[in-house]
Amino acid sequence: MKLIGSHTSPFVRKVRIVLAEKKIDVDFEIDSPWLAESKVPDNNPLGKIPVLLLDDGTPLFDSRVIVEYIDNLSPNNKLFPAPNRERTEVKRWEALADGICEAATGIVMEKRRPAHQQGSDWIQRQRGKLERGLDFMAEHLGDKTYCMGNHISMADIAAGTALGYLDFRFTDMGWQETYPNLERLYGKLMQRASFAETLPHD
Repeated sequence: MKLIGSHTSPFVRKVRIVLAEKKIDVDFEIDSPWLAESKVPDNNPLGKIPVLLLDDGTPLFDSRVIVEYIDNLSPNNKLFPAPNRERTEVKRWEALADGICEAATGIVMEKRRPAHQQGSDWIQRQRGKLERGLDFMAEHLGDKTYCMGNHISMADIAAGTALGYLDFRFTDMGWQETYPNLERLYGKLMQRASFAETLPHD
């Protein structure tokens, strides 16, 4: 299999963490849909990363589709519970974390436009999503070690990916001081090789 993506995308990082947790090796091809010569649209008509090319060439896209597929490839280190209420809550954590990443990446891209073309009101709406999302995360994590249950799950990987992206692109946000329980969670996750070895970088 081959994973197509970049080192800066939080959605690509989420997939790379899952691959590492499941101990599945794939080729990693660096590509970004923002490059003029990008081949991403050839594999994903939506022109987004990550894309996972299966052994038969079938492309999978959207990180949520990819990570669920990867989790079902082997029984070790299951990251999604069996279909039940707990699984729904894990997927809710993932949806929330992905929403934070979408708002954050949107702000990053908007701020790359010329200053006179940037939508300040739009940026503020996205910042509001970040703040409400972190409030929700912190409230529902509480004093628990993991987001769900007593071991790492897709909920933790998704939440940790979102926090890592904020740490990477929003250094002035100070979420660590505002949400000490989220800082504790991210610190614990960063002790895992899957997180430490996939840190985003330009």
